[in-house]
Amino acid sequence: MPNCFFAADLHGHADRYNKFFAAIIEERPASVFLGGDLLPGSAFSDLPSGQADFVRDYLIPVFTRTREALGADYPDIFLILGNDDPRSEEKAFVAAAAAGLWHYIHGRRLFFQDFPVYGLAYVPPTPFLLKDWERYDISHYVPPGCVSPEDGYRSVPTEESEIKWKTIQKSLSLLAGQDSLDRAVFLFHTPPCDTPLDRAALDGKMCEHVPVDLHVGSMAVKRFIEKRQPLLTLHGHVHESARLTNEWKIRIGRTVCINGAHDGPELALVRFDLESPEAATRDLL
Repeated sequence: MPNCFFAADLHGHADRYNKFFAAIIEERPASVFLGGDLLPGSAFSDLPSGQADFVRDYLIPVFTRTREALGADYPDIFLILGNDDPRSEEKAFVAAAAAGLWHYIHGRRLFFQDFPVYGLAYVPPTPFLLKDWERYDISHYVPPGCVSPEDGYRSVPTEESEIKWKTIQKSLSLLAGQDSLDRAVFLFHTPPCDTPLDRAALDGKMCEHVPVDLHVGSMAVKRFIEKRQPLLTLHGHVHESARLTNEWKIRIGRTVCINGAHDGPELALVRFDLESPEAATRDLL
């Protein structure tokens, strides 16, 4: 099985994207996974201010050039968005997917060879105000210091009933159904809760005299992994977890779980083989 690439939380950093595409052209992986938070935001991007349309002006052209350079060796690319990516840009990703540039898999199941690939972009409540990709996790609990999905703002209209009643747990159950997951890959943005992959740098933080949770991932995702045991889960969202815990790859039962996010200036590139994901490697480029 040829190698696969995974990266997450590139946040519009053109230098990291350029390294990513250079590695794709040089190594020619069979498949590529991008785990959300792909677009620039004021706190993260090093692109010039006034960038009108990152998808149109950078992302689609660089993917197109890569496809032209690789021809038949162009990889299958699977991607989702993340909580910092406004959902108003989703239509551009769907259109590019229809043109064959990548596979947009939020809420979908597709296949890479005989491996089913599922995508889910939702994250539990955060302190941030953009709520396009936030859902309650397994209940209406909102952690101290976080803002309810019913507050904040959204870049696209959303039914009130969906905001109030849909949870990550329900969405994941509907997505996976009763499928056999022995060879399944799940591309999440959120990591599983209470693991080395979701440890945030919130030590000593208080909200109204209550300690802020140090683990900010999804309990629904963790319970799903524990119960259904897919082959591999890919995550992002918590940039600093690998630095704080010295772990970016763990096992939950038979499932290999990987967080591709990184809080340094480098590109964190994960390489793996779907026949042996436990042997995955991570390089900072």
